[in-house]
Amino acid sequence: MRIVMLGWEFPPFISGGLGTACQGLTAALDKQGHQVVFVLPRPAGKGQEGHVRVLAPQGGAGGQVHNASHGVDRPFGTAGGMGVHHPEFTASRIMGVPAGFASPYGGGGQVGLMGTKAAGQGRPAGHAPDGTPLYEDARHGGWPGGGVESLYQGDLFIQAEQYARLVVAMVRGEQFDVIHAHDWLTFPAGIALSRVTGKPLIVHVHSTEYDRAGDAPSPRICEVERRGMASASRVLAVSELTKNLVVQRYAVPAAKVDVVYNGIDDQRLQPAPGERIEGQDKIVLFLGRITMQKGPDFFLAAASRVLEKVPEAKFIMAGAGDMHARMVELAAQLGIGHRVLFTGFLQGEDVDRVYRMADCYVMPSVSEPFGIAPLEAIRAGAPVIISKQSGVGEVLTHALKVDFWDTDEMANKIVAVLRHPPLGQTMREHGSFALRALTWERAGLACVQSYQRAISDAAELIGT
Repeated sequence: MRIVMLGWEFPPFISGGLGTACQGLTAALDKQGHQVVFVLPRPAGKGQEGHVRVLAPQGGAGGQVHNASHGVDRPFGTAGGMGVHHPEFTASRIMGVPAGFASPYGGGGQVGLMGTKAAGQGRPAGHAPDGTPLYEDARHGGWPGGGVESLYQGDLFIQAEQYARLVVAMVRGEQFDVIHAHDWLTFPAGIALSRVTGKPLIVHVHSTEYDRAGDAPSPRICEVERRGMASASRVLAVSELTKNLVVQRYAVPAAKVDVVYNGIDDQRLQPAPGERIEGQDKIVLFLGRITMQKGPDFFLAAASRVLEKVPEAKFIMAGAGDMHARMVELAAQLGIGHRVLFTGFLQGEDVDRVYRMADCYVMPSVSEPFGIAPLEAIRAGAPVIISKQSGVGEVLTHALKVDFWDTDEMANKIVAVLRHPPLGQTMREHGSFALRALTWERAGLACVQSYQRAISDAAELIGT
């Protein structure tokens, strides 16, 4: 099967679990013999990553594709001219267009989206198919876009529509069977491409505006999400929790929603016991975006209670987000600032290292559609405590669970793990069993089943 996949994160350009999920699914589908063209809104001007190329239409859909990373032209719309092969994939390709979304979740990763000209930057360099001018940035040798500063300007909704136009212009010549769009920023592009090509659209809901914003959601984002789900042939939800929210909040028929649990890369081995960092301190880890959705304030409130009983405990808050400064202040107000380490945004080996350091991982999310981080923690050998308001709790039977707001009980569970090594050991052993069933290969097979339903439904509709 041939799939065009639209996502705004893909390693190394990540701000959260979405990028990990996109990479895992693409790799699994590729391994199963399917062909994926993954379209990444990638900011021009940072072309050092070998497996991502920035391609921009020059003079319309019939012109040339400019490879911004290496400054060479390839025929547009011909085999091999659309994107490049990722070194880990057999048949799938990564295709970057001259755009880079600002993370709506806050903190980490790439931000901003190229589009219209920022004042005083660049010179005209052709037009997008809709007539929108593309600009060269003199400081970067003629790469399309509005320059580095313009990455941080503009209306995100307008930018998402601009991305949609670029996607249609650059992908419509591809041969594919289905369109798979991840989260709301790519929904407009998925809708537009489906309308132009007649191919079925599958939208993948990793998080909704109600998860991110709680009781104060953006009506505009909710409308984009609603329109994407209504236009889709199938809707993929990362948990039953998310499926129920999609049905109740967005009026999507339950029969249209398929639950596809996220996976974990089972090829990465756990560290040998001797490699675990030991010491007098007991390390409790929070790793995620430091935003309201992730409950960092509840983590610190619980930390304050834990220190009353386990004074040698230390707490690591790894991540970035709009609540970072407030959490530093809160730690100081609680009198625990000297026991809390704020690392900032971590990637790659640093993430693996901090998981291995942890004696306990805590995910106190207020609303978590799934939550890949606990799987990563278990893989690294850390016992996990998760909120009952998380979708991953549906598949993790040997994790301790607590309501995010019950910081006293959260503290009690952390203390139990730190003070009773047999409990932690049991959680490690049984937690690893759960990972065996949570693979990206299994998630990929579930996605293919949804693709086939969508294609079958479309064929029946045409037949009638």
